[in-house]
Amino acid sequence: MSGAGGFLARLARDRRAVLGGLIIAVAIAAALVGPQLLGPPPVQLDDVVARRFVPPLGATPEGTLHLFGTDRFGRDLLERLCSGARVSLAVGVLAALTALLVGIAAGALAGYAGGLLDRAIVAVTDAALAVPRVPFLLLLVALFEPGVPLVVLALGLTGWMTVARLVRAEVRAVRGRPYVEAARALGARPARVVATHVLPNALAPALVAAALGVGNAIMLEAGLSFLGLGVQPPIPSWGNMIASGREALLSAPWVALAPASAVALVVLAFSLLADAGEAALAGDRPAA
Repeated sequence: MSGAGGFLARLARDRRAVLGGLIIAVAIAAALVGPQLLGPPPVQLDDVVARRFVPPLGATPEGTLHLFGTDRFGRDLLERLCSGARVSLAVGVLAALTALLVGIAAGALAGYAGGLLDRAIVAVTDAALAVPRVPFLLLLVALFEPGVPLVVLALGLTGWMTVARLVRAEVRAVRGRPYVEAARALGARPARVVATHVLPNALAPALVAAALGVGNAIMLEAGLSFLGLGVQPPIPSWGNMIASGREALLSAPWVALAPASAVALVVLAFSLLADAGEAALAGDRPAA
């Protein structure tokens, strides 16, 4: 527990972690509270022409202020950003969680069991890493009907390999420590030894990789949705919002820049958090 406490203390003192955590907290708050405060974005408006492409801080003829402006259908971009944050953040977190769970299971099994099973899992992991991720994702979503569940599964099941390799290395380092040997000598079953004594001391690198994986998943989802192969309208996501604004990029650049900026900020926040976690984790390593 002291190691975990030291890790968290170093993480809390790192400015990158504080800044990244603040941005993520704002994004989560906007996703959870924003749609309730702003109301659902309207699907149809009586006078679309008068409300379309209102610039940021502009107002519609009836005097309604639009902080981020409106899109080509007269929909408020702030409302759309908050609604899209729910989808984009959910996709990123669920995909990273899927990759984390699969990677932990594969890495722990390989690292603790060793022998032939270890070599087989390592071979599968290396083979999966050799497959280019983006072309495989494009092929997968092109073969099946695009949607949120498919995007989550596709991103999660193509991102577990790095986690598995990290967990395997940590488990191999932990499994020979005295407290693990003592638990085995007392007759504890292998599953109990792994769950109670091995994994709690081997998960920190995987959690750092998962933080980076959330940002990567959000960025990949935005790319797939931009191409029309991810989350499909009318469900808003930051990716399909960018796609809907590309036709008016010269006349109304805010339509595409607002969701693009949201993607960039959130991905940067998770990258900062992962970097801070890696630095804090390095402080837990014994000096050579």
